[in-house]
Amino acid sequence: MEHNHNHRIHNHNVEGKNLVYSILLNVLITLAQVVGGVLSGSLALISDALHNFSDVLSLLFSYVAHKLSRRKASINQTFGLKRAELIAAFVNSFTLVLVALYLVYEAIIRFFEPKEIASDTVIWLALLGIVANGISVLLLKKDADHNLNMKSAYLHLLTDMMASVAVLVGGLLMKYFQIYWIDSVMTLLIAIYLIVVGADLLKKSTQMLMLFTPEHIDIKEIVREAHKIPGINKLYHIHVWHLNEEELHLEAHLDCSEDIRMREFNDLLHELEEMLFEKFGINHVNIQPEFRKEDPKDFIVQD
Repeated sequence: MEHNHNHRIHNHNVEGKNLVYSILLNVLITLAQVVGGVLSGSLALISDALHNFSDVLSLLFSYVAHKLSRRKASINQTFGLKRAELIAAFVNSFTLVLVALYLVYEAIIRFFEPKEIASDTVIWLALLGIVANGISVLLLKKDADHNLNMKSAYLHLLTDMMASVAVLVGGLLMKYFQIYWIDSVMTLLIAIYLIVVGADLLKKSTQMLMLFTPEHIDIKEIVREAHKIPGINKLYHIHVWHLNEEELHLEAHLDCSEDIRMREFNDLLHELEEMLFEKFGINHVNIQPEFRKEDPKDFIVQD
């Protein structure tokens, strides 16, 4: 069995300290909004506080997962804890959807029983949420482009900022036009957006955890390109999956055209690895060499 790592991974140094700053900002926002929501009677403000509290937990989870994923491999953990961030992304996106569904329920109830709300408190706390979450979003934006865990945290904060904008609009309408049912409408809009972004992230993290073939990978195209390399008779029994966002793995059997020496196979393997990385971004290759072995030769073999 030939096993090789291609070390040309497109690395980005994700800053865990930015998560710490975001956590502190969200704790401040949550406390302020809980107090303000109770005093003002605003459901939108309380729902935003609930969302922010879920974000504090999610950000803490993301931070712990970020640290765990940097641990080195060991005898008992041969991959290290590199999938910790995928688990964090899955849990964060799942809680995002649950929170959204609860907000839908509360908004519907309040819509039929609108209450007078202290709009000034709502307006000022919404402004605080916009500023604090805006800073957090800027802190994590760069990391979110390179890491699914950071993206889940970033989306939580981005939706918080948008929710605060919605709460601000609602507060202004309540202050100047006494339209108190707008509080429920804004809550409902916030919840719908949370469901949309949360479901998409949940789908992506689930696919990675379940070792699905990445959507951008065409296994038939991999086979066609591999079969162009002289010396390869057939590449089959193929598995392609993400270990995490930085490592894309391929495992397969390779039936050689000739009964070659190991040194010659090493050269063949090197050429295959180069092709897989350049054309498909696969940076970890594990190949079982064979010559006229009697076994199923399907691209995907059902065990």
